[in-house]
Amino acid sequence: MLAPDRNTLLSKSMFQGPAKPNFVLAPARNALLSNLMPPILSHQESYRRNEAYAEFLAGWDAGFYAKYADTVKPDKPGAAALDVGCGVGQVVARLTEAGFEAYGVDVSEPNIERARKLSERCQVYDGKQLPFPDQRFASVGALNVLEHVEEPEALIREVVRVTQLGGRVVLSSPNFFRVFGFRDYHPKMRGLGNKMRNWRRLQEKRRQMRTAPDSVRFDRLTPIVKEPFTPDDDAIVATNAVEMRFFLERAGCQIERVACTDRYVAPPIDFLLNLTPLRYLMFNAFVVARRAR
Repeated sequence: MLAPDRNTLLSKSMFQGPAKPNFVLAPARNALLSNLMPPILSHQESYRRNEAYAEFLAGWDAGFYAKYADTVKPDKPGAAALDVGCGVGQVVARLTEAGFEAYGVDVSEPNIERARKLSERCQVYDGKQLPFPDQRFASVGALNVLEHVEEPEALIREVVRVTQLGGRVVLSSPNFFRVFGFRDYHPKMRGLGNKMRNWRRLQEKRRQMRTAPDSVRFDRLTPIVKEPFTPDDDAIVATNAVEMRFFLERAGCQIERVACTDRYVAPPIDFLLNLTPLRYLMFNAFVVARRAR
């Protein structure tokens, strides 16, 4: 995130050109600049060779992704499933062990290097277009992916595109528009002031969905750069169940269920937490849908 400022500093001070163009020195100066300064990466590209992030994902406890993995299982034995943003391959491995034809894609080369030790059906992709034909999979899911991509609305359309008619789509991401909750690990979720702002923003978005649906977009976030890293410091999209449902429906899906629990909890607690529309205002956004058209 410091690269733009650093480039500006270099261009305005160390490499300030003379008043008149110097066509002899310019190529050398440009070459020096290109050697000194690495290219400015997009947010998604910053994951491309990020070994530390791969190591972080490798430490996931199975309880973190068990509900998602079980939900993304196709209805038919042996059917094909895709995990978008597969990380180091734990979900793909779990689906493969259950007898499904499981695939995974991720933008990170270190992630896929580890994932391919579990399954050869994992591959790097560009983070935009899924490298599969239309209606390839009986089920497709993305766990904690939407909040990290530059065009989440387009990614949802891509996920639906490669899902068969009648197939299942599972999207699970943090709810950055929490109004109720505790252990709010991200600043946007924390404190009464933010919770009130989140409530007002959700009402604005609901009105926008009714009056100008084509203009609806997820709100963007500024990544938090600090040590030590905590979950979703690097998020750039304010994901929430209201908009995830909206974009899935616009892409041709029927919603089966929306939950605020992305992990297995005691059944009575899970039932109570997800009994009312308050589930859209708490914890996480776990949305399950079927492609209808």
